[in-house]
Amino acid sequence: MGIDPVTVIAALIVASTPILLAAIGEMVVEKTGVLNLGVEGMMVTGAVMGFVTTVETGSPTLGFVAGMASGMALSLIFGLLTQLLLSNQVATGLALTLFGLGLSALLGVGYPGATLPPVADPFPAAMADIPVLGPILFGHSLVTYLSVVLVAAVWFVLGFTRTGLIIRAVGENHDAAHALGYKVIRIRLMAIMFGGACAGLGGAFLSIVRVQNWVDGMTAGAGWIALALVVFASWKPWRVLLGAYLFGGITALQLRLQAAGISIPVEILSMSPYVITILVLVIMSSDRSRAALNAPAALGKVFHATG
Repeated sequence: MGIDPVTVIAALIVASTPILLAAIGEMVVEKTGVLNLGVEGMMVTGAVMGFVTTVETGSPTLGFVAGMASGMALSLIFGLLTQLLLSNQVATGLALTLFGLGLSALLGVGYPGATLPPVADPFPAAMADIPVLGPILFGHSLVTYLSVVLVAAVWFVLGFTRTGLIIRAVGENHDAAHALGYKVIRIRLMAIMFGGACAGLGGAFLSIVRVQNWVDGMTAGAGWIALALVVFASWKPWRVLLGAYLFGGITALQLRLQAAGISIPVEILSMSPYVITILVLVIMSSDRSRAALNAPAALGKVFHATG
């Protein structure tokens, strides 16, 4: 059985959407100088809350909103602990991931295998039937298109607006930004909540659209991949998009190779997306001076307000 390139590309886009949403949100967070390692926890919580809400209400839209709200709620906990109580960002982010995994397992009891209502497509079904371009461009849910729009919006805001200039200033030198009168903690909290909403939406997309089921721990490291993509992309929005599509393409291809019965052990195919991601990061990190140049100067540093 052969592999259809059109099907692979269409699957690539779907597979990359959750990671793209989480990564672009985390990139904005890191642009303000905050390192949130709790992306995995926020994603899996968004996945279970999105799935449960969709099952109980029959509305995928409310499921997406619930996923965003749950991710935002967890991110707010992280923000309050790190920005107001000045806890360690790395330790708090790891604790948030563990908390999210445990909470999602509890909330998802009894829901595996539940039936979901169909997610409406934004384009007429006839457009998806167009040869080659139809499945690639018109056969996706609205959230997939919003993820690309979000990348463009983040690129524009960070690069061409006063808001973006303030965000970058806070991430480069929070003391100087504070001296100029900017509310560093408030700006960082808003960015953290934005990142949480994006991660929660990515998790909800995973359970409602891509998998259409709830399985304990279903994110399977997607949050960690999103964190890696931010570094891979050198904190640039369009590179985040390319990195997410690269990972999504490898994931979609390995699934097609398994279905085609290629004589390669399933375990090797399953781990290939993660191995290739690690290799890309190693290559990208080989030039440490360049990586340090692109990283926000205040990333991970605690801000003490004075005066």
